[in-house]
Amino acid sequence: MYKEKQVTAIVVAAGKGTRFGGDLPKQFLNIGKETVLEKSVGAFEAHPCVDNILVVTNGDFMAFCSSLCSRFTKVTEVIAGGAQRQDSVMEGLKKTGNGLVLIHDAARPFVSMEVIDRVLKGAYNQGACVPCVAVKDTIRQVYEGSCGQASRTLERAALFGVQTPQGFETELLEEAFTKAYEEGFYGTDDASLVERLGRPVTIAEGDYANIKITTREDLPKEDKMMDMRVGTGYDVHQLVEGRKLFLGGVEIPHDRGLLGHSDADVLLHALMDALLGAAAMGDIGRHFPDSDQQYKGISSVKLLEHVKTLIGDAGFKVGNVDVTVMAQKPKIAPYIPHMRECIAETLGIEIERVNVKGTTTEKLGFVGREEGIAAEAVCILYR
Repeated sequence: MYKEKQVTAIVVAAGKGTRFGGDLPKQFLNIGKETVLEKSVGAFEAHPCVDNILVVTNGDFMAFCSSLCSRFTKVTEVIAGGAQRQDSVMEGLKKTGNGLVLIHDAARPFVSMEVIDRVLKGAYNQGACVPCVAVKDTIRQVYEGSCGQASRTLERAALFGVQTPQGFETELLEEAFTKAYEEGFYGTDDASLVERLGRPVTIAEGDYANIKITTREDLPKEDKMMDMRVGTGYDVHQLVEGRKLFLGGVEIPHDRGLLGHSDADVLLHALMDALLGAAAMGDIGRHFPDSDQQYKGISSVKLLEHVKTLIGDAGFKVGNVDVTVMAQKPKIAPYIPHMRECIAETLGIEIERVNVKGTTTEKLGFVGREEGIAAEAVCILYR
């Protein structure tokens, strides 16, 4: 069987994605926690019969692509592509040894193990194999008739949509590419070049889920809506003499400060709890316990920087934050602009996404008696 032969997968990711729009080609955009390219490469990485993977990318994105592919053990090389898709495949073929080769478009990130299996089996038995799915829509062909342009219905039972990976005996595909370049021929896919040699191309059952992402509408609905999370946080600290008062990363003149293991910035503590809560990552007591001396007297701005890293590593970005400070005294209104600047800079977001407001409790409760200050925060995170 084909397992006895060397199997190389060439993942073509050299397109510029002009129909997709945006600054990044579509293969580098995210679906969940992974890029389109990573999902495609991951399918071949996971297949037990694939021995090595070559990734062909746009020359402008070589470093970025190499970074994305560094975690895949089967990726042996990232190669700069050519002007057209056929040229890019040819660059990959130059690095391919004998055996079987799979040519896959990176823009098809949902290829299954079963499709890869069926294509490999067909390529082993027949030399060339492509996965196809039956066309669901009625297709009309346009032609020039005696009275001008006309159209006719094609027999749907004989029509199939072609997918990737397309599988070939490596020497056969190299021969087909050589002939195509000698004759200046560019085909719409790799199988069309083999056909020009007079060799049959068998088909394997494809998968309707193996879609090609061409426009933004092709992205899964859940990714277009984004994974959005809401978090809340609440904190209280006692006012005591002999401590400086920090709120929102800003030192505020006052006769007393807040008691705590760190600088006791109650505003930032509530905010951090909201961020961690939205990401389902616990609270600040879990990450910065007051039993740990490294956090004694530490600026809460530094703790917020660490929380930003934690949620970033989990794939989240901050949408917006809204914090309410409850204090009878001092009045915080003059310091709110500086607080917003500090929070925005620390979280790496626009200041327009940060809101801070203050309120009293009309002299009611521990806040009204000026025994302490409380803060409540709400935030939105998204992937």
